[in-house]
Amino acid sequence: MVAPRWPIQKDQPSDSAVVEGINLGGGFHGAPGEEISSNPSLPSPSPRQPPSLQWLPHSSTPTSGDQQAESPRPPVTKRHRKLLLKSGSVIPSGAPPGEEDRQLQGMAHTQVSRHHLLREVCTKYQPGVTEHPVSSRQVSRVYVEDRSGLLYCEVPKAGCSNWKRVLMVLGGSATSTHGIAHDDAHYANQLRRLDAYSQAGVAERLRSYTKVLFVREPFERLVSAFRDKFESPNSYYHPVFGRPIISRYRANASLSALRTGAGVTFREFVQYLLDVRRPVGMDIHWTPVSQLCSPCQLHYDFIGKFESLKEEANFLLRSIGAPSNLTFPDFKDRNPKAERTSSTITQRYFEQLNATERQRAYDFYYMDYLMFKYPKPYKDLY
Repeated sequence: MVAPRWPIQKDQPSDSAVVEGINLGGGFHGAPGEEISSNPSLPSPSPRQPPSLQWLPHSSTPTSGDQQAESPRPPVTKRHRKLLLKSGSVIPSGAPPGEEDRQLQGMAHTQVSRHHLLREVCTKYQPGVTEHPVSSRQVSRVYVEDRSGLLYCEVPKAGCSNWKRVLMVLGGSATSTHGIAHDDAHYANQLRRLDAYSQAGVAERLRSYTKVLFVREPFERLVSAFRDKFESPNSYYHPVFGRPIISRYRANASLSALRTGAGVTFREFVQYLLDVRRPVGMDIHWTPVSQLCSPCQLHYDFIGKFESLKEEANFLLRSIGAPSNLTFPDFKDRNPKAERTSSTITQRYFEQLNATERQRAYDFYYMDYLMFKYPKPYKDLY
């Protein structure tokens, strides 16, 4: 896998067109790849702004970057009402009149907006992709929970450990998410991935199961992965990735660093990431979601965001009929003493890079920024 090469002129899509709606049981309405009549082309990009090291922190509100004031909200349908009423964790008891419909419309509009935007980007950048059969590689990160009819694409550093715990409880291999250790969630979860099924089994599950994807601000996800794998003791990532990274990108490296692979700096890590001739291959923890989960081809029914993970995950669990006592866990059991990676922490790491390196990192994750409408983290990016 090499660093993506995108067109020099990058477009910013609009999500103000009227869309059909969502369906948590079988894909969003409208034929995949269908031309969007109310907005057939993406608007032209604005001129590049002069370079400046100004971090633009993204909002953590549940609908951050998903709504526009002038965009009409979809009507509240009976199906949407039923889904929300089942989600006791979303509507607080004693809510004032009209609050139920307001929150329902907010959840529904957020999903409609995300689906429309994704389809618009896919139509422009990957036209005709749905005409090709789904490959085993494209579903290799998708976990299957047959009892609930759920397909979940694993995105590391976007809540995947806790999602695996939830899937274990849904599947009956655990009674509570709180008793599942980190290693058990990843290596003893008894979960099957979609590529383990026959071609007919894959096709049937893609057709009838609820397909779920949760994403995260790309730079923040990258920093989270770096901190987790390179700033704490790790018997795999230090020797497998750390040693070749230090050997390639550090002048006058010490014998100890070359032997152990410990102490990789963030700048060295980014140099490795952007190198088309990497000394060691890619890893799922920093692979772009656009490549990891094939969102243009798999047509996810629910697109959630890490920035509002608990609220959106609980809404989804109620929507699929999960047990009422199963809620999405919020604990951090890996490096629990370390502060969670935030926008502020991410800024500190990216300040170690120069403007060219930040631009190339943005180019690398450009499709993730575009598909999931995360704003540019720096003003000088284009």
